[in-house]
Amino acid sequence: MIQEFKDFIAKGNVMDMAVGIIVGAAFTAIVTSLVGDIINPIIALFTGGIDFSGWFYALDGGEYASLQAAKDAGAPVFAVGSFIMAVINFFIIAFVVFLLVKMVNRIRSAAERPDEVAPEVKTGPSELDVLLEIRDALKK
Repeated sequence: MIQEFKDFIAKGNVMDMAVGIIVGAAFTAIVTSLVGDIINPIIALFTGGIDFSGWFYALDGGEYASLQAAKDAGAPVFAVGSFIMAVINFFIIAFVVFLLVKMVNRIRSAAERPDEVAPEVKTGPSELDVLLEIRDALKK
């Protein structure tokens, strides 16, 4: 069983998947920062200062200064801003994955395509062929 596990881990696909998961986790942190620190402030600028990250509705009817204050008080909340940020994160990640898949497919199709063969160019007879022809003509 241990040998079977070693064989499974040693396969290339498992290692590729592990690298993909690690890179994906790091990429998610970058996208979260992009959305929270760059995209949301730009959206807030165009929407008159609305900050989506703090947009929430307390279901208990209470007034809370922030989403974190409502959560600390144990109030049930609809965290609309957090959901909007998650949707934006999803679309950015989906777009980047689309670009990566498109690039990989282009590389694969280029690799699968047979090399373009240059058309054969007639070069004429070689020097040896000409000499042999002259020899044969002189023999007659």
